[in-house]
Amino acid sequence: MLQATTAPADDPPPVSALAPFHFPVFRSIWFASVLSNLGGLIQTVGASWMMTSIADSAHMVALVQTSVALPIVLLSLFAGAMADNLDRRKVMLGAQIYMLIVSTALTVCAYFGLITPWLLLVFTFLIGCGAAFNGPAWQASVGDMVPRAHLPGAVAINSMGFNIARSVGPAIGGAIVAAAGAAAAFAVNAASYISLIVVLQRWRPVRPPQLLPRETLGIAVAAGIRYVSMSPAIRRVLARGTVFGIGASSVMALLPLVAKDLLAGGPLTYGVLLGAFGVGAVGGALSSARLRQRLASEGLAKVACLAFAIAAAISGLSHQLWLTLLMMLIAGAAWVLTLSTLNVSVQLSTPRWVVARALSIYQVTTFGGMAAGSWLWGIISASDGVRLALLAAALVMLICTAMGYRLPLAETTDLNLDPLRRWQEPATSVAVEPRTGPVVVTIEYRIRDEDVLEFLATMAERRRIRKRDGAMNWMLLRDLNEPDVWMERYTTPTWLEYIRHNNRMTQDDANIPQRLRELHQGPGLPVVRRLIERQTAALPAGHISTPHDLAEPLTDPSRSS
Repeated sequence: MLQATTAPADDPPPVSALAPFHFPVFRSIWFASVLSNLGGLIQTVGASWMMTSIADSAHMVALVQTSVALPIVLLSLFAGAMADNLDRRKVMLGAQIYMLIVSTALTVCAYFGLITPWLLLVFTFLIGCGAAFNGPAWQASVGDMVPRAHLPGAVAINSMGFNIARSVGPAIGGAIVAAAGAAAAFAVNAASYISLIVVLQRWRPVRPPQLLPRETLGIAVAAGIRYVSMSPAIRRVLARGTVFGIGASSVMALLPLVAKDLLAGGPLTYGVLLGAFGVGAVGGALSSARLRQRLASEGLAKVACLAFAIAAAISGLSHQLWLTLLMMLIAGAAWVLTLSTLNVSVQLSTPRWVVARALSIYQVTTFGGMAAGSWLWGIISASDGVRLALLAAALVMLICTAMGYRLPLAETTDLNLDPLRRWQEPATSVAVEPRTGPVVVTIEYRIRDEDVLEFLATMAERRRIRKRDGAMNWMLLRDLNEPDVWMERYTTPTWLEYIRHNNRMTQDDANIPQRLRELHQGPGLPVVRRLIERQTAALPAGHISTPHDLAEPLTDPSRSS
C-alpha cells in the first residue's frame, strides 16, 4: 500500500531536478502515467491510420485529432469541480477504469471489423472524455504527493514524462500498426491503463476531514470561475498562457511543413525533428531545478518565451537540418519551462479547496490558445508560406515576453494558503438550517478622519477577498449623521454558503481583518450583525408572533465575520 508522504511546508528547495522521485507515491504514479500517456499516443496513431483506410475524406482524418482535443475544452471545468469536491484518487481511478472499458470495446470492434468512420470518432471522443476528467485530478494531486517546496520540480517532471511519451509514442504506434494493424495499437492502449489502475488502487492519501456537505456541480463550477476572476495572480497566468499557446503552437503545427518545404525532407526528417523537440523538453525539465534557483518565476518565463521566439524565427529561416534540429532542442526546452512555470504559478496561488478548478481553467485557456494558434498558422502558411508563419509566431512570442513587464507572474514562495481556521459558526437566537437564507451580514466600524484613506484601501482588498470567496452584493456604506461610522454589507444565498465563505479565508488573508480591527476606534470589536431576509405576510388568526416569525437580527458583536 502506498501511503501519502508528508513533509514540513518549510522544507528547503530541492537541489536536484529529480528530487520529487524520492517520494514513492509520486514516483510510482509518474511511471504508470508515462505508460498510460504512451498508450494514448499509440491509440491516436492507430486511429489516424485506420481512418485513412476506412474513410475517403482527409477531413475525417483531421477530425481524429479534433475528437481527442475537444473533450478537454468542453469538460475540463466540470472535471476540475469534481476533483475539488470528491476524492481525487477515486476520480482518477474512475477515469482510468472508464478509459480501459472504452478502449477494450474499441479493440473488440476493430478486431471484428465493425468500425465505421463515425464510430471511430465516437470512441476516440469517449476516450478523450476520460482523459479530460483525469487531467485536473492528476495535476491537483501532485500537491498531495510532494511537499510544497518540491512542487515546481514535480510539475516539470510531469511535463517531461508527457514529452518522453510524445517523442517515442508515434514511432512505436507506427511500428505496431505496420506489424499487426490498428486493432493491436488499440489493445496496447487498453493494456496501458492497467498499471496506473493498480497503483491508484494501492495509494491511500491523507485527506482532511470534510466538515461541510459537498457543493453541487453548478455551484462548484461557479465558485471556481468566481475565484479565478477575482484573483489577479491567476488572471495574469491565464493571459500569458493564452498568448503563449497561440505562439508556441506554431512549431508543432507546422513541423511537417518545415521538414517538407524548408528542409526538403520526408517522414524521417519529420520524425527526427519531432524527436529533437522531445529531447529538448526532457532537457528543459532536468534543468528546471537549477534555473529556478537562479531565476524567479517571471525571469524564467521571460527567458523561455524569448528562447522560443528565437527558435521559431531561425527555424523559419533555416535550410540546414543541423541548425533546425538545434532550434527544436531549444523550443522543446522552452516549451516545458514555460508551461511548467505557469502551471506552478497557478498551483501556488490557489488554496487546495479550489486548485483543480483553477488548473482546469488554466488548461482550457492555454489549450484553447494552442487550438486557435494551430488554425491561425495553418491559414497563414497556406496563403503566405511556412517561413512567414513562423516569423509571425516568433513575433507573438516576443509579445508574450513583453507582457511580463505589465503582467508579471506573482512570486508565490512566501504565500501561506492553508485555511485560517479561526472562525467558528456563531450561535443564533433564531433557529437556522443550512438552507436558511438569504443571509445579510453587516459589520460596523468607527474610523477616524485621518485613517479614512488607509481604511478605504484596506477595504478594497477586503472586497476582493469577500467576492472571491462567495460573498454577493458587497457594499461599503457611510453614516450621514455620524461620519465616523462605516458599515460593510454583503449577502450569501444560504446559511451554509455563509459558513463556506468564512471557512475559505486563508492564513495569507488574515492581515486584512487584523488591520481593520486596528483601524476601528469604537469600544470593543467591530459590531457584526447577521440577518435573514424575510418577506412580509399576515400571520394566521390566533397565531402569536415569536422571534422566528419576526426574523430578529442575529447579533453577536464578540465574533468577527
